[in-house]
Amino acid sequence: MERLAGTVMLLSGKRRALVAFLAGLIGVLALPPFGFLAALFVSFTLLVWLLDGATAAPEAGFLRRLAPAFRIGWLFGFGYFVGGLWWLGNALLVEADAFAWAVPLAVLGLPAFLAFYYGFATALARLFWSDGMGRIAALAFAFGVGEWLRGTLFTGFPWNAVGYGMMPVPLLMQSAGLVGIAGMNVLAVFVFAAPALLGTRRGRVAGLGLAVILFAAHLGYGAYALHVLPLPENQATVIRLVQPVIDQAMKLDDSARADIFEKHLALSAAKPAEGGKRPDIIVWPETSIPFILTDNPDALVRIAEVLEDDQVLIAGAVRTESAGSGKAPRYYNSIYAIDGKGQIIGAADKVHLVPFGEYMPFAEVFESLGVSPVAMPGGFSPAREHPLLNALGKGLYPLICYEAIFPSEIGPASDAAAALLNVTNDAWFGDTPGPYQHFQQARLRAVERGMPLIRAANNGISAVVDARGEVISGLSYDVTGFVDATLPGKIAQGRWTKWRDWVFPALLGLFFLVASISRIGFRNRLN
Repeated sequence: MERLAGTVMLLSGKRRALVAFLAGLIGVLALPPFGFLAALFVSFTLLVWLLDGATAAPEAGFLRRLAPAFRIGWLFGFGYFVGGLWWLGNALLVEADAFAWAVPLAVLGLPAFLAFYYGFATALARLFWSDGMGRIAALAFAFGVGEWLRGTLFTGFPWNAVGYGMMPVPLLMQSAGLVGIAGMNVLAVFVFAAPALLGTRRGRVAGLGLAVILFAAHLGYGAYALHVLPLPENQATVIRLVQPVIDQAMKLDDSARADIFEKHLALSAAKPAEGGKRPDIIVWPETSIPFILTDNPDALVRIAEVLEDDQVLIAGAVRTESAGSGKAPRYYNSIYAIDGKGQIIGAADKVHLVPFGEYMPFAEVFESLGVSPVAMPGGFSPAREHPLLNALGKGLYPLICYEAIFPSEIGPASDAAAALLNVTNDAWFGDTPGPYQHFQQARLRAVERGMPLIRAANNGISAVVDARGEVISGLSYDVTGFVDATLPGKIAQGRWTKWRDWVFPALLGLFFLVASISRIGFRNRLN
């Protein structure tokens, strides 16, 4: 291994750049739908060895000394994000005549931008670089900071954070309930990068030993949480998830709106499987009502005809609101709660909008260039907060589409909720890794919060997930139909949850301390 490490470290020019790109690309295999966890061990081991050789001339200035490490991190990130996000281009091909020009921006431009966070992380790590375990700690600290920035700046986009690669199945998801995804990012990078110590002599035993202990604790706690801790009792409420599998081109066809609406109603009215109980709450996906509901009272009458008096429908829709005399109306990406009499009894609007998809940053500049890719005139407006939706006495905490990838979107109001509710429309992305990645990240929110997840998607993946991330019942991608399931219970949140927000900064501080001490010792040895 020392010989291989030396070979990688001494690579130069195009070969060095290619290995950095491929190292990031290989890491994608740890993400859904593959879940090959070992891929990230290869990725980060190569990254450490490449950074070992990322040196500049001694007389170079501060930024120039960091430039080689930044380039390696950027190339690594570019490979990781191109391989993990190429499917975004599929959404632009739904209306190819209008948006095909933007495919390169989605497939290459966004990954190129996101790769700057990994370039920053490797440059930061290089400041504390040493010749032993300390450099692994430095990389874990720096990637923790980089991933936090990626999920925060410019409204954030934490999709496919490194920590998800450590949690492909429920057995390996349970640690998220203790440290959250931010903490997992730090710990995962340390564990994934530790095999690089096989290529060096100093710190090999201590570093590999600590990595083995961390992974064993990760695995052991997962087994304990799944098989030893008592399961919470079910809540006795039966949920029906409707997955209509409406092609996105059809959803954009005005003439198909009535048929789309009736398909949802037919699936809602279908009899349960033999021996099954009639559903109490029926959930439709994001924007499943294909018109402005309040402008179509007949639609509420049809819903009342299908529902029993004691049933509630939760449905995604576009909501409109007057902005005042002479002003264009505001539009919201919303969820409605409708009772068996056809009355709207609650609504929740999306808080965290998708840039360029639901609103236009720097709108005036882009409009002057003739670019307006948002779905509604002027785009959607954001809500200020997530109100609980009340359905038959059950509080549901709403997360619309990609809001489910943001732990920060789940606020204190969720403490009173019976479940998380995620409605989405992943048909935009076709049968690509996108819907599977989205589902995994939504499942992790359930584990982090210790509460079940109700997830309805137009096309993949609809499921009722328990508080430990296990799928109780669901529908795979491209399967039209419905599924009924009893709502699982919540896990009682102990004192630990009060301290969980401090875990991430504590881990950053710990690895920063280890990296700093190692750096000081390394410089003393050089002198």
